[in-house]
Order: sequence, then C-alpha cells, then structure tokens
Amino acid sequence: MIGRLAGVILHRAADHVLLDVRGVGYIVHVSPRTAAGLPAAGEACALYTELLVREDLLQLFGFPTLLEKEWHRLLITVQGVGAKAAMAILGTLGAEGVGRAIALGDWTAIKAAPGVGPKLAQRVVMELKDKAPTVMALGGSLTVDLAQVDDAPLIEAPRPARARAAAPQASATADALSALLNLGYGQSEAAAAVAQASGDDGAAATPALIRAALRLLAPKE
Repeated sequence: MIGRLAGVILHRAADHVLLDVRGVGYIVHVSPRTAAGLPAAGEACALYTELLVREDLLQLFGFPTLLEKEWHRLLITVQGVGAKAAMAILGTLGAEGVGRAIALGDWTAIKAAPGVGPKLAQRVVMELKDKAPTVMALGGSLTVDLAQVDDAPLIEAPRPARARAAAPQASATADALSALLNLGYGQSEAAAAVAQASGDDGAAATPALIRAALRLLAPKE
C-alpha cells in the first residue's frame, strides 16, 4: 500500500499531478481544492495517498492531510459514492466542511459537490452521521506537519496554505468535542454543537468552541 509520496511536481493539472519520486513518476489524482494549494511544477511536494485497486485499473488519490484521507476512506463506504465522488465532496467542502455538514445533517451542503444528487447526499448524511464524531475527534492527531517528518532536504515542503490553516481548526474541533464527551454529552449532539460553533467562527480556539457549543446545548427556556 502506498500511503504517502514526496517528491517534485513535474506537471500539475486541475485534477491530478505527476510527481517525480526519486526518478519514478506517479500520477496522483487530487481535488481541485488540493491542486490549487500545491506549489508550481518543479517544486517539492508531499501528499498522503490512497491506492484504489481494480481488476483493470490502479489509481492513486492524494490528500494534503491525514484527516482528509480518513474522510475520503469513510465517504467511499457509502453505497453509490465512488472515489471520484468522494474527491468531489472533499474538493467542494474540505475535510472540516464535510465533518460539519454530516454532523449537522446538512445534506444540501453535500449536494453542492459536482455529480452528487440529493438522494446520494441524503444517504451520505444518514449513513455517516453516527461515524462522523469519531473522525472529528481524531482531527488533531490526523493533521501532521509534513515539514517535521521529512528527512531528505530535496523533498521537504510545507503543506499547502489551506492544509496549514486547517490543522489548528481540526485540532480545536477535536479537543472541543473530546471535552464535551467527557462532560457526558452524546457523540451526535456534541459533534453537531461543535460543528455549528466551528461554522459560526472558523478561527475559534478550543476554549471558545467549548463555550459556544455549551451555549448551543443548554436547555432552551
């Protein structure tokens, strides 16, 4: 299994990159969101990857963070959601946006992805709503800084700006969700409250997210 590639971009398109890894060229399919955040051809790049194996086809899909890769793996467990549809959803919403939409039951946000109809979007939300809190809670541990783990200077590269921005947000979301679970709230209601609070203020730190989520969970008079 190829879980990660790091090398030099030889060619970059809207939906894939050709990555030279020590003399071997890999075609890695990416979402337009990921492609837009990658460096130019000739520069170093690192992507987490998922290998799709079929009888007549081998395809690599690339992600800027482990969190996004985990969401992709979860999305394709839904009947009717293939690898490309999952990439379309992630490309439209990003990892944080997907988690927020599913936790809130917002299938219209999922439907905004190209090629995803209302029935499929509703199925995604229905089938993954109970699983979403688990991935959201892992968010902090699934946003590794690639620049800290590369050994060879040739292939060291900072993550795309969107990935760098997502890491603190994912960590704050995960920490806030964990705090609410420790307070005794159920996974679904805690995840929905944190998702709504995060959507209201995407730059909120953990304490602010917890306070906002608790206000949302407070009994209404």
